[in-house]
Amino acid sequence: VQLQASGGGLVQAGGSLRLSCVSSGRTFSNYNMGWFRQAPGKEREFVAAISRRGGSTDYTDSVKGRFTISRDNAKNTVYLQMNSLQPDDTAVYYCAANFRVDGGLDYMPMEYEYWGQGTEVTVSS
Repeated sequence: VQLQASGGGLVQAGGSLRLSCVSSGRTFSNYNMGWFRQAPGKEREFVAAISRRGGSTDYTDSVKGRFTISRDNAKNTVYLQMNSLQPDDTAVYYCAANFRVDGGLDYMPMEYEYWGQGTEVTVSS
């Protein structure tokens, strides 16, 4: 599985961005997808996850109500819509994929097999 993330950029606080991650190489609908982020000097942290068919989603508390993860299996793409962005959201955002046969979600970086290259999000105050 190869993942290509895009959509990052510079935005003012309160603004919005939509990240995209396109997958190639394997059957996309067999994989749970997740978004993680890593700020300078910090560990990579979980942001959001979506099950392979899109029926289940979850978010870290700090983004609940502001971010929405979704997927289009016909386009082999997962999205992260980010609204009401804050300076603390500044980070490099990574998409990740994990093969799943059940309906569970994955929250830890070590659970994900494949990673995209990251897209940088900078939120100015």
